Amino acid sequence: MKRFLPEYAAAAYLFLYSPLVVLGIFSFNSSKVAIWRGFTWDWYIRVFQNSALLDATLNSLIIACAATLVSTIIGTLAGYALWKKRSPILTNSLYLSLMTPEIVAGVSLLAFFEWLFRFLHVQLGMHTVILAHVSFCLVYVVIVILARLRTFDSSFEEAALDLGATEWQVFRYVTVPMLLPGIIAAALLCFTVSFDDYVITSLVAGVNSETLPMVIYAMARKGVSPEVNALSVMITVGLGVLILLAGRLEQRSGGKARRP
Repeated sequence: MKRFLPEYAAAAYLFLYSPLVVLGIFSFNSSKVAIWRGFTWDWYIRVFQNSALLDATLNSLIIACAATLVSTIIGTLAGYALWKKRSPILTNSLYLSLMTPEIVAGVSLLAFFEWLFRFLHVQLGMHTVILAHVSFCLVYVVIVILARLRTFDSSFEEAALDLGATEWQVFRYVTVPMLLPGIIAAALLCFTVSFDDYVITSLVAGVNSETLPMVIYAMARKGVSPEVNALSVMITVGLGVLILLAGRLEQRSGGKARRP
């Protein structure tokens, strides 16, 4: 069995990434059909000339950045609080959010917003999408921060307290710098998950708050356009770089804390 492990791994990677390779190849096809007619950059140029795609991309970037910022701040504080309290029940309950199907989470958020906005007289829009993204991005931040804190040496905090620092100064000047690789990794994961989400976003989005995945899905239902192929390649490459960076930083966050 061990002799064939490289072949098994190669077959698995081929199965996973061959559709992306085909997508990338046909994004340079001069024909609109799945028949190779010649190499061209036209579809990439047309992506930047499509106002609907550009508006949706801007919405996705605004939502992803806002959700990442809020989730990273709140999730870091929540993870640190859970680590201090040592509550296994609260910690294990985090995984319920990951196990809940997206369609269930989306419907529950929509019902909550409709009930809440009935009294506030507010409609669905960008704000509801950001709140929804924060709700499912928080758990990623907390899990990454807790993974980093499991290898955190609390003696650094004790030494700072013995030297006269306040608890806030210890958190700001000792704890946060040592958690920084995990915080950055969590932020990159949040941005990727938020930018890529479709199911929950489609349920809680309002008028003029369509995101890029929603527009791509609407375009793909009418037939796969070469513009969609080109845009998908750019998204895949961009998010792939972020995922690789997040993985590297998460590995560092799981390593042993070094003395400052």
